[in-house]
Amino acid sequence: MASPKGAPDSVALLLFFVFWYAGNMKYNEYNTASLNAVGGKTAGLTMTVATMQLGVCAVYALVMWIVKINPAKLFGLQIPTKQDLPKTTKDDIVKTLPVGFCSAAAHACTVFALGGDPLFGQIVKSGEPVLSALVNTVFYGKPPSNAKVGCLPIIVGGVAFASLKKNAETGGYALKFDQTALVFGMLANSFAAFKGSESKKLMSDKAIAERFGGVGNQFATTQILAFFMCLPVMFLTEGDKFSEFVDTFKTSSDLQFNLVMSGMAFYLYNELATYTLKATGPVTASVANTAKRVIVMVYMAAVTGKVLTDEQKIGAGVAICGVLLYSLIDDLLKPKATDKSKTA
Repeated sequence: MASPKGAPDSVALLLFFVFWYAGNMKYNEYNTASLNAVGGKTAGLTMTVATMQLGVCAVYALVMWIVKINPAKLFGLQIPTKQDLPKTTKDDIVKTLPVGFCSAAAHACTVFALGGDPLFGQIVKSGEPVLSALVNTVFYGKPPSNAKVGCLPIIVGGVAFASLKKNAETGGYALKFDQTALVFGMLANSFAAFKGSESKKLMSDKAIAERFGGVGNQFATTQILAFFMCLPVMFLTEGDKFSEFVDTFKTSSDLQFNLVMSGMAFYLYNELATYTLKATGPVTASVANTAKRVIVMVYMAAVTGKVLTDEQKIGAGVAICGVLLYSLIDDLLKPKATDKSKTA
């Protein structure tokens, strides 16, 4: 007799979509609130916040291994899955280090970018395919198709236009943007591209994948490694202010709540994204990712009370449409298979 699993897969998939989006939106909100609670982007504690978020992820991963249950599927009204400790070897962990490093760097840079300007940071983050194409071409010998390359100027142009500011007196345009959001957003995109390629390379080894026992365990291991890799960087760059952070954490309920919730939201929305994208086709996944960026941007504009300029609205729209086209262009241009039964 088959054991009950809860809601039908179609219902669960819809709920995974909803909570993936909601988790991403709430992460951005909690992350902004965490940075504000320690004094904002000029307080010199951004790396500490990023590291402590990963610390929350690491603790959550360890708790799941202790109780041997992953509750993520509860979001889809399904029975939680079993999550045993992975049977990885020392060599497996060594081979996972590049993924952990790229994950740590991508996360830290993202926190810096969103801390600089939550809205413009999202616009820069939408340009991830540009850096992905560059990284995969130069370092992995896997260039995108010519059709995809043709989409890259659209994305770059959109981000560039979003960086412009119109002078009310002269009517002319000049570059005006948050440098932190731009620089760290581009770095985050680069490390995310490396992380994706390194993760794919790691899990292509069937023996390693089997010992991990699933993507959930690989993600948990990666987050723990990322946390320990961020620690020395945190103490090296912001160690003199760590006691200040601890004192604030002890007395500020805002920091306590938002830091823990940002870490939890980050872990869970990434896991729910994995469930969602694994169950959908590439076209649906591309549209979903594109829609997510738009929704998160609108949500953060409402939360922060910051209104996008006309240039940012147009630039973001162009860049996001370019990303969608980049994701779909190969499928759109793929020749349709002929029906052999009709030609026979």
